[in-house]
Amino acid sequence: MGFRSILLIVLFALLAAFAALNWAAFTASTSLTLGFTSVQAPLGLVMLALSALLALVFLGFAFYVRTSALLEGRRQMKELQAQRERADKAESSRITQLQQSLEAGLNRVAEQMNAHKNELLARMAQLEQTQAQLITETANGLSAAVGELEDRMARRN
Repeated sequence: MGFRSILLIVLFALLAAFAALNWAAFTASTSLTLGFTSVQAPLGLVMLALSALLALVFLGFAFYVRTSALLEGRRQMKELQAQRERADKAESSRITQLQQSLEAGLNRVAEQMNAHKNELLARMAQLEQTQAQLITETANGLSAAVGELEDRMARRN
């Protein structure tokens, strides 16, 4: 129970005790003027009834305000949930776009790497041919030089 509830219960109990202690005065009949006529009624009970009626009106108003606030809170909660769902969908859409963009970029890089690899393999094959040709030419040149040296040595002997 909140502080306000306890305070209201205490005040109601004090009012009930006051009415019980002064019941004879509350029920004493007096002449009441209503503006255009006069009636005989107990002033205390009339005032007590009017106070109770006023309390009920205020209680009804408080209930109405509380109910309106709860309904407004529920409406706002639904709006927030809808906005959260839209934000989640937008975020997943952005993630999907990012993933597709990354995949496309990685595919381009892979294609470029394959193209560079093929170019490098072609150059290496060409260099191997050139090297083999140079080795053959060098070997032929060395063979010719060795053969010439053998001929010279054979002529000198």
